[in-house]
Amino acid sequence: MRRMLMFLIAVLALPAQAALNVLATVPEWAALAQEIGGDKVRVSSATTALQDPHHIDARPSLIARARNADLLIATGAELEVGWLPVVQRESGNPRIQSGQPGYFEAAGLVRMRDVPARLDRADGDVHAAGNPHIQTDPRNMLVVGEALAARMALVDPANAAAYRSGYASFVERWRAQIKRWEAQAAPLKGVAVVSQHQAWVYLYDWLGMREVATLEPKPGVDASLAHLARVRDQAQQSRSRMVIRAAYNSARPAEWLAREAKLPVVVLPFTVGGTPEAKDLGTLFDDTVARLLQALQ
Repeated sequence: MRRMLMFLIAVLALPAQAALNVLATVPEWAALAQEIGGDKVRVSSATTALQDPHHIDARPSLIARARNADLLIATGAELEVGWLPVVQRESGNPRIQSGQPGYFEAAGLVRMRDVPARLDRADGDVHAAGNPHIQTDPRNMLVVGEALAARMALVDPANAAAYRSGYASFVERWRAQIKRWEAQAAPLKGVAVVSQHQAWVYLYDWLGMREVATLEPKPGVDASLAHLARVRDQAQQSRSRMVIRAAYNSARPAEWLAREAKLPVVVLPFTVGGTPEAKDLGTLFDDTVARLLQALQ
């Protein structure tokens, strides 16, 4: 009896198995890792939905989080090129360096759009690999999620079965949700829109919408009044139904066009946390579809 008691005390004194420590560069990949990993992971995001993910300061607090990460999930396609290499280098964490199992990029897993025919800084903030905002098409989550689950299993083999199970459960729910969203969004097919930034090419491809103009004359470049006037004329000629911006974008250009062209402004969450309703991946697309449909009324 005494021996059994001592054994139980020893077992209870053992430290609990640490969760896989995941740092994502943006909220959508943090949410996807949580969907797959459940209670086997501890997840945080380097950015919020109200920040422009292109332009982030590599603060000491962020570097400290990277220092303790087992897995770093990035979009890639140069989205984080201005700050993530600094975070990786200064963290001193060999696990999350590019080329290591603890570093994962999402963009290379899907078919990229807006791949430039040439690379010239005069064209604005172009990305050599293509448009990095792949998270606006929910179908991409299936492809990225499959590879991410495999990588999580590689980095944390003790919980490999849990990651495979978590992804399988996610796939079943996600396919049903995509089917529901596509049915709801049928009235959006063929609708002409103006975008503030070229952030929605994957969303438009998924829903069959048409982008007729952008408020930025070039990606990442502020619009002049002359450019805005041209966009107004394009919007009117093409019978655009709305102007779309992300939650983190400045409201001023879209509001100007809304007044001039008599269009509703649709503020989309862009990622998890961009609106109060977009609390996770599922509600992100619930809210996105609902806001687009509301603008048609």
